[in-house]
Amino acid sequence: MLGWLVRWRLARFERDFGYDLSYARDIYDASPRAFFRFSRISAIAAHREGVSREAWFAAKLTATLTEDCGPCTQLVVTMAEREGVSPAELRAIVAGDERAMSPDAALGVRFARSVLNRDIAGAEELRREVVSRWGRKGLVSLALTIAAARVFPSVKYALGHGKACTRIRVAGTDTAVGKHAGAA
Repeated sequence: MLGWLVRWRLARFERDFGYDLSYARDIYDASPRAFFRFSRISAIAAHREGVSREAWFAAKLTATLTEDCGPCTQLVVTMAEREGVSPAELRAIVAGDERAMSPDAALGVRFARSVLNRDIAGAEELRREVVSRWGRKGLVSLALTIAAARVFPSVKYALGHGKACTRIRVAGTDTAVGKHAGAA
């Protein structure tokens, strides 16, 4: 009975977001226990408190782009669109064009890059700016989304479901992924 419910919820998510969850079915088929433990990461990945949606999605997209998973990146873009992040902002983030980003998005991208690249000095300076702008709650939200966004592509690639990131659709238009969109 529980398997039916899991498959129904996965199918609903796939329809709602146009996203293939075959890898999640593989996890469930191999070990329902592992599936339910893995599913908790979604709650961590979705935590946003005290930080602007532009900065949060910019950090999340930067982390996802770093892992080079096209379907994962597309999913984050779709979620951002549904949350009201502008197409121009999303195109700038995907392209890695900080000059075209809002100040919040640019800070989210720079902070994520510094964390992902283990740039201790840069991260410290940006961390102070993040805390100044959004407080400790905002910092925690960015930290959790950066970390959690990397898990899904890693698991997909490990299970043989990863696909490289080359073009992403933003507001119905293909957008080229910038050479340095996910890395400094």
